[in-house]
This record gives sequence, structure tokens and C-alpha cells, in this order.
Amino acid sequence: MITVIGTLKGGSGKSTLTFNLGVWLALADVDVQLLDADPQATLSDVVEVRSEEGFEPPILVRDRSALTAEAMREHEETLIDVGTADMDALRTALALCDRVVVPVPPSQADIWSTQRFVRLVQSVERKTPPEIIGFINRGDTHHAVRETNEAAAALVSLPDIRYIKPRLSQRTVFRRSFSEGLAVFELDARGKGAKEFYSLAAALFPHLLS
Repeated sequence: MITVIGTLKGGSGKSTLTFNLGVWLALADVDVQLLDADPQATLSDVVEVRSEEGFEPPILVRDRSALTAEAMREHEETLIDVGTADMDALRTALALCDRVVVPVPPSQADIWSTQRFVRLVQSVERKTPPEIIGFINRGDTHHAVRETNEAAAALVSLPDIRYIKPRLSQRTVFRRSFSEGLAVFELDARGKGAKEFYSLAAALFPHLLS
């Protein structure tokens, strides 16, 4: 399966999610490759750190030159980190993928941005449209703050995107693990961040758990 992880805005957590999913899939003995089609190359950087530290399993990451139907079908799972900094790469990825996963930070601006991104996905010419999945990313951890739940309710109401309930919160452990070349569940297997990630991964790859 080819999965694009994308949004119109930077700072939404695309690279962190792609990396964590890649490590999780590799640990499940899935033949997975990551494609870093973002000029910032954050995903490539973290995989390089992981390689330098000698962490197992190793993760395969390729650049935008692998954005071809042949290269992306060479592996069981392909995860593509791409944004609007390279619109040609984004449109190519959207034309070839099976689904699009959209991490949505909890703000009205990000809801509007997600609406525009859905329209962009639909504008790419192809025989059948990809499935578009949205979830709340970097949600607030304080229960008194209502913005996260309000954003989730707004996301539910958007047409042409399937909302899934598992969400990732704004936790330091995601940034810390990423900077060290580790998935969140490798750094703190019993922490809240790991539990949130496991719920999300199960929703995105249910066939691996059956």
C-alpha cells in the first residue's frame, strides 16, 4: 500500500508520524520504505541519526527520485512524507498513492487548510480517488482546553475525508525521541505518547493486527 502523509501547512507533524509508522512497521516485519519528498529533508535527517546510532531495525528512506509507480511498488508498504514546498512531487505522490493521511493540528486555521488540501487531492487527475483519512495531531493534553475537541468535531463534519478517533497529543516525548532517532515507543514504551501512537497505528493498519 502506498500512503501519502501530507498537509498544506508546515509544522503539522508529518515527518514525525511517517518516521514512527516506519519503525513500527519494520518491527512488525513488514517490508517498508519511506520516501522523503520534502525539500527540508527532515525525515532523511532522522533516519540518518538512527543509522549513525546503530538502532535496530534500520529504516530505508529514499528521495523524490523514487516517486515512480515501479519504485513505490517494490515494497509491501510505502510511506511518503511530502508537502507543498515541492508541488510537483506532491501531485506525483497524490496521483500514485492508495490513500492520504492528514495530521490536523487543533485550530480553525488547520481545519480550513485541511478543506483546501482535500480539494487539492481531488483535483489530481486519476481513475479512482484515494481514500483520505484525517486525525487530530498535537492535541492539547489539558482537559479544560476545548479547542482540541472542537477541532475534532469540525473535522468529523468535513466532506470527503474519513475521520478516525485516535489522536496524538502535544507531548515532549515525540520531539525528544525524534531528535534521538528513535520512535516514541522505543524511547518510552509505557508512556502516554506510546499508547496514543499504538492506537493510531492500529487504526491505520488494522490488517496487521488480525
